[in-house]
Amino acid sequence: MEKRPLSLEEIDPNFKLVTEIGEADAVFYDVMDEPFEKYGFYNCSREEGYKRLPDEIAQNVNAGVAELYRHTAGGRVRFSTDSRYIAIRVQMPKIHHHPHMPLSGGAGFDLYVDDPTTGDSRYCKAKFFPQVGAKDGFVGKITFPTRKMRHFTLYFPNYNEVDAVYLGLQKDASLGGGVKYRNDAPVVFYGSSITQGGCASRPGNAYVNVVGRRLGLDILNLGFSGSGRGEDVIVDYMAKLPMSAFICDYDHNAPNAEHLKKTHLKLYRRIRAAHPDIPFVIMSKPDFNFSLSKPCENSLRRDVIYETYRQAILEGDENVYFVDGESLFCGKYEDMCTVDGTHPNDLGMALMADAVEATLRRILLCNYI
Repeated sequence: MEKRPLSLEEIDPNFKLVTEIGEADAVFYDVMDEPFEKYGFYNCSREEGYKRLPDEIAQNVNAGVAELYRHTAGGRVRFSTDSRYIAIRVQMPKIHHHPHMPLSGGAGFDLYVDDPTTGDSRYCKAKFFPQVGAKDGFVGKITFPTRKMRHFTLYFPNYNEVDAVYLGLQKDASLGGGVKYRNDAPVVFYGSSITQGGCASRPGNAYVNVVGRRLGLDILNLGFSGSGRGEDVIVDYMAKLPMSAFICDYDHNAPNAEHLKKTHLKLYRRIRAAHPDIPFVIMSKPDFNFSLSKPCENSLRRDVIYETYRQAILEGDENVYFVDGESLFCGKYEDMCTVDGTHPNDLGMALMADAVEATLRRILLCNYI
């Protein structure tokens, strides 16, 4: 008799995903409800669904933003519980598959344990992502070695819409709010697919989320793949948002240097007029040395971006900062930082996070510790 070939899950149990909860005492809670604390979403307690912009803004920026504003990049839920396990049941309108991005990053969730004393967050080995072939949702579960009160952050997918999320806990488990962030108003990130989180292997590894977690700061991710172009509609909307800092990272999606000239300094001035005292961080693209067809284009683009920084300094701005993208992927790891020459993998995301964290740490944290 011919032997059946073994599946990867049979060879290595670490590849096996949970397909059934298997807990008789599980009670499921909708994370839209209290005491779960939601961050990074627009008005999700009053409007249906998870989204990052109001409908009337998203529909009037460009076609890409209109499609992507319901992708939950940067969205988080914080809570505390003493349940021995946490199960998850996710409903999605569909699960997007990308050839250069794992499902764990594009459509998965990421669970971290937060220390309320130190503020540190540690990754949980929770397989909260769909199986290949899943169409409209999935389930998952993580079991802890002991039962005690823990504080959690649940990161939402970088590249997928989410209809509903239910967390299953033991029937007699306590349930409360999560650890509070240091800042009352979020750090707002505006940019491209890289800002949105492509192509991190897990949501928690997107550089925006890494920065927020390392510094204990609330963040708002307004990165839109291929669609961050600095239009007046989105800039005027962002100017009205409460924020503790602004990160301008849309170099990649400006069609060319000329477009940057028309929009970049104007964006700075509109945000600065509305928020005269916050730190304003200006970034240029990190994959500086990967452009083969137009090797000079990135230099022209960076010149425009640096000119915004220089002009801000000349106008007396003492709280504006420049992060040079060319410096981020240099050295012995240069060829290992991206998936496709553009989108960072986890190494590239970590290097970007290092640069932004260092900048924010020295100018912002002193206000919160």
